Amino acid sequence: MLGYVTIGVKDMGRAEGFYNALLAEIGAKQLFGQDRIKFYGTGPEDSMLAVCIPYDEEEAQPGNGCMVAIPGGSREGVDKLYAKAMELGATDEGEPGERLPIFYGAYVRDLDGNKLCFFEMKM
Repeated sequence: MLGYVTIGVKDMGRAEGFYNALLAEIGAKQLFGQDRIKFYGTGPEDSMLAVCIPYDEEEAQPGNGCMVAIPGGSREGVDKLYAKAMELGATDEGEPGERLPIFYGAYVRDLDGNKLCFFEMKM
């Protein structure tokens, strides 16, 4: 349903280090990009996450009420992503745990304050 989601970053080198290491945990990698924007995923036919320096040259700001949810594949995968994000300097926004009987998730903010959710959902 989604092609890609873009989040703003302030320092591309720092963001690349964070997302290269974090997304490798789920088999994703940097697929392509330019100086100001990098796209991550498992392939261009799948949903992607893009990180970019804003084109309007204003400072990147995390959106209020915006969050990017990244599937962990399993509860163990969620735990692993959360631990890796924390190791990379993310800020805790909610440790891994069951939120609903069908939903297990963890929440962090990346190095620029963008909110991420790692989740497993079983319907």
